[in-house]
Amino acid sequence: MSPVSFSPASFSPVTTDERAQALLCQTPLPLPPIARCDAHHREMANRSAGDADLQRLQRRRKNVIRVGIGGLLLLVLLSRSVLPMDSPAHDGVEAIGLAAIAICIFGRGWCSLYIGGRKKTELVTTGPYSKCRNPLYLFSIIGAFGIGAQTGSLVIAVLFAILCWLVFRAVVLREEAHLAARFGVAFTRYKNLVPRFRPTWYRWRDEADLVCRPSLFLTTTRDALWFLMAIPVFEGIKILQDHGWIVPVIHVP
Repeated sequence: MSPVSFSPASFSPVTTDERAQALLCQTPLPLPPIARCDAHHREMANRSAGDADLQRLQRRRKNVIRVGIGGLLLLVLLSRSVLPMDSPAHDGVEAIGLAAIAICIFGRGWCSLYIGGRKKTELVTTGPYSKCRNPLYLFSIIGAFGIGAQTGSLVIAVLFAILCWLVFRAVVLREEAHLAARFGVAFTRYKNLVPRFRPTWYRWRDEADLVCRPSLFLTTTRDALWFLMAIPVFEGIKILQDHGWIVPVIHVP
């Protein structure tokens, strides 16, 4: 016969076997190897599906950007700044645009030092990502403003920046859903503290040691150099307009 003990709370007899069974029920048993393997495979499958969705989203973003560039180029062909080409005001607008392009190139390279090779595996919240959740897109918007400013028109420069912002905003909303599913509470906390595009002037956080991938840094910087192509392209359009080969139908400030 099993020994009998008494519970002080209810004074009801509880056998040692029953107590051991109760403790056994309260202690979670480890999953068998097959179950752990199945859980791991499910997690990897979900992660692969998420990566595939993100890649499709990035391809769609690039296609939308190409269409937008085509539309903006058509706008540049059919419009012209009211400022004379040799005026100080026209040159000043172009100089502001050139500075914006330089900021874009530098900023995108800076961001790539932190995000390069880590975007799909980690939630990066340091460096420029401690000031803004999407600094790469923010610097691209600044670069788009700089491209538009090479026409000598601030209106076209602002239109370029607004269209770029609209494209990136649609992309970011989908990317945030992907990040929320992958990183859960950590991303929600980060989202509540750091703005989407508008940089904060506080909460700077950095890393003591930063591991970067030079190839990704060089690739990002090289891609940003394409913003400089706007200078000869738009100058060529102005020359064609001066010779009457292209007739602008819109004059904007």
